[in-house]
Amino acid sequence: MAYKVAVVGATGNVGRAMLNVLAQREFPISEMAALASSRSIGREVSFGDHVLKIKSLEHYDFRGTDICLMSAGSTVAKEWAPKIAAQGCVVIDNSSAWRMDRGVPLVVPEVNADALNDIPKGIVANPNCSTAQLVMVLKPLHDAFRIRRVVVSTYQSVSGAGNEAMDELFSQTRAVFVADPIAQGKFTKQIAFNVIPQIDVFLDSGVTKEEWKMAVETQKILDPDIQLTATCVRVPVFVGHSESVNIEFELPVTADRARAILRAFPGVQVVDKREDGGYVTPIECAGEDATFVSRIRKDPTVENGLNLWIVADNLRKGAALNAVQIAETLIKLKLLRAA
Repeated sequence: MAYKVAVVGATGNVGRAMLNVLAQREFPISEMAALASSRSIGREVSFGDHVLKIKSLEHYDFRGTDICLMSAGSTVAKEWAPKIAAQGCVVIDNSSAWRMDRGVPLVVPEVNADALNDIPKGIVANPNCSTAQLVMVLKPLHDAFRIRRVVVSTYQSVSGAGNEAMDELFSQTRAVFVADPIAQGKFTKQIAFNVIPQIDVFLDSGVTKEEWKMAVETQKILDPDIQLTATCVRVPVFVGHSESVNIEFELPVTADRARAILRAFPGVQVVDKREDGGYVTPIECAGEDATFVSRIRKDPTVENGLNLWIVADNLRKGAALNAVQIAETLIKLKLLRAA
């Protein structure tokens, strides 16, 4: 069976990645539509060996479309996802618009695929990119040792903020070398040769919205009793989010046991040699589907604690790949009709 698929936001970083992942994984497609706003009509995007012309979201008829992968921002998703779902099309949304809605499952297929059995609004939410790679690692450890508390510091690439952010890093880096003025636009401070301890807006509590999202999304996906605190930092890396994670468990844990459990979990790859370079960095994870774990070691300051390092391509497992995997899981569970 083959399916009629639409990608909304097809000109953006994640939209293009969605098209690439669909082609690479040979998703069963009978018809493919690349959609964006009216100002992008006629632009071309690649889909495997094919070139697609962008069509307007505002004028597209979703009747007969089976699945819509959406990466067009919260405002667009809030308005359009219900309209698209009302036409019988399952929407998998990458924005934050629907993640905490009780009637919308928030899914990482390797972690909580069973949540897909109930989609009352016809919408499935993709978690935040930093949350997706985190819960991939927390899930098997939580099953084995029961997590009490997580402390995470992120090192998030500029691609998570879109094309303009990547252009800003490039132009600022060039400006530094040729002694041109540094132009700021997307970020609150210079990003080239710098780190910025703010992602998204500040809330009244003093945390940023990105930090809040990591906590509440982890609780929704895994366990509401898990306590999580985060510091989210933007770093001058083009692709690939990294996370330094400290975990406190209820049950006794060893680094060797954790390493073995993580190696056995689908989608996780352990690269943990206690030698120079025996770990994964963002450059090595770019373009890869796996969530990589390194630097697994005991935390001697608590009774049952571990420290570890997580790296993943934020445009793939953090967004596009996870969305496509959700669609694949819907097919596997026979929850998606064919055109």
